[in-house]
Amino acid sequence: MEKVRLGIIGVGNMGTAHTNNLMKGEVPEMELVAVCDINPKKLDAITAKYPDLQTFNTADELFDAHVCDAILVATPHYDHPPLVMQGLKAGYHMMSEKPAGVYTKAVREMNELAAKCDKKFGIMFNQRTTPMYQRMKEMVESGELGEIKRTNWIITDWYRGQDYYDSGAWRATWDGEGGGVLLNQCPHNLDLWQWICGMPCKIHTHMHFGKWHNIEVEDDVTTYVEYPNGATGVFITSTADAPGTNRFEILGTKGKLVFDSGRLFVYKNEMDEREFCFSGVPGFTALKNTCEELTFDGWGEQHVGILKNFAAMILRDEKPLADGAEGINGLTLSNAMHLSAWLGKPVELPLDEDLYLEELNKRRAASKKKEVEEKVMDTTGTY
Repeated sequence: MEKVRLGIIGVGNMGTAHTNNLMKGEVPEMELVAVCDINPKKLDAITAKYPDLQTFNTADELFDAHVCDAILVATPHYDHPPLVMQGLKAGYHMMSEKPAGVYTKAVREMNELAAKCDKKFGIMFNQRTTPMYQRMKEMVESGELGEIKRTNWIITDWYRGQDYYDSGAWRATWDGEGGGVLLNQCPHNLDLWQWICGMPCKIHTHMHFGKWHNIEVEDDVTTYVEYPNGATGVFITSTADAPGTNRFEILGTKGKLVFDSGRLFVYKNEMDEREFCFSGVPGFTALKNTCEELTFDGWGEQHVGILKNFAAMILRDEKPLADGAEGINGLTLSNAMHLSAWLGKPVELPLDEDLYLEELNKRRAASKKKEVEEKVMDTTGTY
């Protein structure tokens, strides 16, 4: 096999963006051969632009056709695990858009199946290709910052207007999407947070549902976490802050990393703070440090980079940038945040998956169906 023949299930916003990238030849070792969507208007729009693509009205038809080697799932969130599992069982390499699913119980089942298959399984965590985040991970794992004491991420530059939420009947409903900013925008940040800093052990969240938009789900979140080593963290997000903020700090005993609006600064202490604290220096003596801005060439290849890596995984067994099984980690964080907010108290990890699903299903049962015509939006801008 010289090229991976790819099919895409779901040609909404992200499915269309992937289609455009692939048809422009931005992933040399991958060829888009087929698209699938249950909405005929979306298929018509795609074939008007790319008439040579094969089209299918259902996932079953695409799986049965065997015209692809691999399939990318870009549907609403609840469909991710069942479609990935169906594809793996049918013999396809599978890539899921984020999030891995809505609730970890379904994702765990998907991961268990994937582990038994001889097919590749990836997830579209495109921000893992960002050089600055990669460098932050390297510095934390190498011990350059010492023992982690605190993490803080204010990520409120995911601004979305009401038109965004009105663009699809499934959007911003418990039954259609399963959550708001945590399930739609922040899977990237939650994945990076745990990828770089590790998983916490306790989570306490306050969130507001439809505070800034006419929606059922959360659009304003503040979370406090505790880590097994005693470190603490705060995660704040919203889709209504203008101007928004993207500031990620990691404080260790030997220094600090500050990612702020696309710039990365590293502070290094003259000695480990824990040693300095008990070294007998006068009480008001400050620990000296240096500060350096690290520079990088751009933001990496993002979505295209993940697809290039996925092709390399299939063709040459290269290591995944974003293994599909790792999607459960960030989803565990968002599930725990929801559960903490619903119960009004902290929750500990590992997550009580049955209790989470019980609480989610209560909200799904009361979810209101929106009567809007779905439309594909331009994804350029601050995405």
